[in-house]
Amino acid sequence: MKHLPISNTLFTKNRQRFVQEMKPHSIAIFNSNDEMPSNGDALYRFLQNSDLYWLSGIEQEDTMVILYPGNPDPKYREVLVLVRPNEMKEKWDGKRLRAEEGKTISGIEKIVWLDALPALLQMWIHSADIIYLNTNENDRKSSPIQTRDYRYIHEIQQQYPLHQFERSAKILRKLRAIKTPEEIEVVQQAIDITEKAFRRLLQFIKPGVMEYEIEAEIMHEFLRNRARGEAYGSIIASGDRARTLHYIFNNEECKNGELVLMDFGALYGGYAADLTRTVPVNGKFTTRQKEVYNACLHLHNYCKSILKPGITLLEYHEKAGDEATSQFIKLGLIGEEEVKNEDKDNRAYRRYLYHGISHHLGIDVHDLGTKTEPLQPGMLLTVEPGIYIEEEGIGIRIENNVWITENGNKDLMKNIPITAEEIEALMKK
Repeated sequence: MKHLPISNTLFTKNRQRFVQEMKPHSIAIFNSNDEMPSNGDALYRFLQNSDLYWLSGIEQEDTMVILYPGNPDPKYREVLVLVRPNEMKEKWDGKRLRAEEGKTISGIEKIVWLDALPALLQMWIHSADIIYLNTNENDRKSSPIQTRDYRYIHEIQQQYPLHQFERSAKILRKLRAIKTPEEIEVVQQAIDITEKAFRRLLQFIKPGVMEYEIEAEIMHEFLRNRARGEAYGSIIASGDRARTLHYIFNNEECKNGELVLMDFGALYGGYAADLTRTVPVNGKFTTRQKEVYNACLHLHNYCKSILKPGITLLEYHEKAGDEATSQFIKLGLIGEEEVKNEDKDNRAYRRYLYHGISHHLGIDVHDLGTKTEPLQPGMLLTVEPGIYIEEEGIGIRIENNVWITENGNKDLMKNIPITAEEIEALMKK
């Protein structure tokens, strides 16, 4: 890991929260992700299963977490399973965690080596009535690949057909949506690194620079500040390319008079930041660019003001659509008659703002959380309205990360320059 040590209190609290939701006489088993092959004999860079990381902080492959609060043998009520260090393998692939290191990172006292687990696990399962197994229940999931979790479900159900099975994901969906203060501390570090990268870019961007050069500056700043890297593929979209929401090519020249939309975030300590800023390539907004930018910023601030406990994301997006409609009329993009006759399932403003305004954020960039239930204190969401005008070749998006608390929202990106005037002043320097 590149990041500084994270207090294992974060992960200990997460396990305690999960155990409180478990039914009596139950055991929960969590697996790490697979090591995924790319081409030839190569593997993709390993990325830990988000749920296992949330419970343990362990980033190593071939890891398991087992929670059995009712285990007759108290020392096995929470167990961290690690792959036994192998001298020859370590010569090729590097050092693996020792037992004491696993304890320090996770806060789990009992370490079991993976090759010694089967006999122990059989005994534990025989004394339990319910087995919690895990799946990926992110609403945006689209991968057809059968991961280790799904293979393991099949294996355990075959071995223990008379046990009752429960979904860990149903519990995790609720718990992971509510971020603890300890989690927010780590997210803030990811955000602070992202801020450093943005301020660096304001001194770097000028006419003639390539989108991939901007991406390189971001990665340089991330890595030199102990981030693992990007939380997701950076979007560096200049000119009309900014209207493509998930633009990934980053291979064109940023030209004089254009805007460049940059959507990027650091991954630090397993947690993601998610920032979007749109700046003028030459350091100065045109009158029209500033007009559209300020309308987007107004919408951004309005959305932050209504993002409060009790509102659902569906209600929130409907209100955001009302405000977007008002702003787009002022910009001359849509007319009042068009709004009056709009299809309620495809509103007029959607021609210029065709994505959601907010999503949950955390270990995953699109983190677990609900759209239909009221928002609660502790939830961390993005606020990212945009305005995309095909006929003018303009795409603008402004995004901050907001933590909802009982005492009001906390904009974790409040120190990152956001107004047109701030951006112009810093680029002028």
